[in-house]
Amino acid sequence: MGRLDPGGAVAALVLALCAVSPFVLPSDAWIGFAVNAVLISVLALAWNVTGGFAGQMSFGHAALYGTGAYVAAMLQVRLGLNPYLAAVAGVAAGAGIGAAIGALAFRYGLRGSYFALVTLAFAEVLRILASSFEITGAGSGLTLPYRPGLAQFQFPDRYAAYAFVLALCLVALAATAAVKRSRLGSNMIAVRENEEAAAAIGIDAFRVKLLAMAISGAIAGAAGVAYLQIQLFIDAPIAYGSLISVEALLGPIIGGAGTLLGPILGTVVLHIVGEVVKTGIGGAPGLNLVFYGAVLLVILRFLPNGLMGLLGGLRRPARTDAATRPAEAP
Repeated sequence: MGRLDPGGAVAALVLALCAVSPFVLPSDAWIGFAVNAVLISVLALAWNVTGGFAGQMSFGHAALYGTGAYVAAMLQVRLGLNPYLAAVAGVAAGAGIGAAIGALAFRYGLRGSYFALVTLAFAEVLRILASSFEITGAGSGLTLPYRPGLAQFQFPDRYAAYAFVLALCLVALAATAAVKRSRLGSNMIAVRENEEAAAAIGIDAFRVKLLAMAISGAIAGAAGVAYLQIQLFIDAPIAYGSLISVEALLGPIIGGAGTLLGPILGTVVLHIVGEVVKTGIGGAPGLNLVFYGAVLLVILRFLPNGLMGLLGGLRRPARTDAATRPAEAP
């Protein structure tokens, strides 16, 4: 992914240590936490393509995540399709619903808070629909038959599941890095900074934003499929719940939207802080969410560029050798 600056190197080192810690310090509680944190990191990377690169703030990424999970589940439970083919279909469905939402919203020029509310509305509509029809399990959800083994895309233990989501996170990170460094990524950033100016120099803003939503949907759909194959169960509140959408955007905002490692760093820090707070307050319901809000307000007030912006303050000392000193006057 190219050469990292000092701040990025620190973030990469911290994340690498966190990634290997479940294998070094085995614990059922720790491995369960790690699986969840890394899975949400994949979703945060998906949100970062739309919200960080293209500047389109989505409040409804649960629509993309849940659709990927539900399509994979329905194809396996209702039609008996091979789980790997169902997973591919789930990823494609996530991309498709992302493109569909983007086409409807961007065609009518929706942006900013209007686009955010439209995505939130889509997630809520899909939640209601999934709770209403028998094919989606209605209020009971869908449960995959337990058939452990890689042939059935199921995992014998939590450590195998963690290795899978860790690999998925690395693939998602590589994909977002490739997007950011491509011509499409440059066009996304141009649209984010000034859509009118981007259009004036020949950038098709509609196409760029639509592709951003499709790519984001594919990654979010993959996260939904991964959740399904690990938990073997999905229902509407889990798949399309507002908590999924909130977690998708909190990580990038806290870590640094538009950066490569920021979404993962923000998600991991937020989950660690949340677990510490939850333990400290004895699991009192709701207080951890209040703390999340407080952390977000502090970040927005004092670190508008997120934790990666703070780490970006780390700079190599300026060179003072003879080649860089100004010539002395004779």
